[in-house]
Amino acid sequence: MDLEFGPEYDEFREEVRSFIKANEEVNLVGKSLRSSARVEWQQTLIDNGYFARSTPKEYGGFGGDIDILKTRIIAEEFAKSSIPKPLGGQGIQMLVPTLLELGTEEQKQAYVKPTLRGEIIWCQGYSEPNSGSDLASLQTKGELDGDEWVINGQKTWTSTAKFAQMCFCLVRTESDAPKHQGISYLLIPMDTPGIEIRPIMQMTGDADFNEVFFTDVRIPATNIVGKRGEGWKVANATLTHERGSLADPDVIQNRLYALIDLMKSETIDGERVIDKPVFRDRLLRVQGKVLAQQANALRLLSSSINKGQDTTMARFITKLIGTELRHELEGLAIDAMGEIGTLYEDSPHLRDGGSWQMSYMYFLGLIIGGGTNQIQKNIISERALGMPKEPKVQGA
Repeated sequence: MDLEFGPEYDEFREEVRSFIKANEEVNLVGKSLRSSARVEWQQTLIDNGYFARSTPKEYGGFGGDIDILKTRIIAEEFAKSSIPKPLGGQGIQMLVPTLLELGTEEQKQAYVKPTLRGEIIWCQGYSEPNSGSDLASLQTKGELDGDEWVINGQKTWTSTAKFAQMCFCLVRTESDAPKHQGISYLLIPMDTPGIEIRPIMQMTGDADFNEVFFTDVRIPATNIVGKRGEGWKVANATLTHERGSLADPDVIQNRLYALIDLMKSETIDGERVIDKPVFRDRLLRVQGKVLAQQANALRLLSSSINKGQDTTMARFITKLIGTELRHELEGLAIDAMGEIGTLYEDSPHLRDGGSWQMSYMYFLGLIIGGGTNQIQKNIISERALGMPKEPKVQGA
């Protein structure tokens, strides 16, 4: 079996490697998300086709054809390098593909390019105190007053809200409609009067999540994606991209390389951790799962060209498997460090700035975020495997 990509792709791989080598001195550590250095680097990646490769030029992308092998080569080579990776986040990974699919021409022109460049940071207004996995039960209200929406309510677990410029938000606009049919998808500037943000402290010591309160917040009536009352359709498109972004296989591959380096440098009784049979066995199990996840990602990528492929199961398992795998990988790193793995925050003995410990706790949270993995298992069993629906408790 010939598994080579062929001369054309070998040449392209060398192009990517040359670009990486020419830019290996680029260092954005400590630079803010919207710093000019990050925006310039993001534009450099776009101009060379290493980010937003298939996004049309008129919306700020590279404008190239969809070529899954070149996309794979870019991901592989960037994962092995130390140069700064493209910016991600909710705007780039979730809202941009949603707008390209369902937004108006005006919305695409206004938001896609500056979002891809990192000039606009977005947050997501979905969950509420009494509306998490059952998202359609949300109660934040939007009422049309002339040419403006007036919004009142509360969102919670809103990541990046404290430094976002915009929010894509689900709001109930039809109070008398069935819960899935009365929701609209609105775009809200976060500097609008009436918005209050309260950070939520996490077990990592950070406050990435927030509560967001809306009191008579007014936005233009045109700031709606899709039709009024049909926001659930738009939200599902966004959720599909969210669940994929929570378990990016290329990011996990990069993390695997870092784990291997860590296990080569850490020792137990004078012997490298990676040479210990128990740890090597665990590493091989993790590596096998990473390779399987990459194969699953390629299946999804190829389905954008081969429309006849049934990728129902492949899409459903992405978030479930990816977040649990990342949590397992980070946990192996902590075990490999021994007692040093229990340190956190300001210890002089921390490895990699404590990133392993923080990521271990963070991905425990992502097993819950984006639809809990328990809910994901229900969805997989019912919608992908055709199993009976979970029984409902009478009178509950």
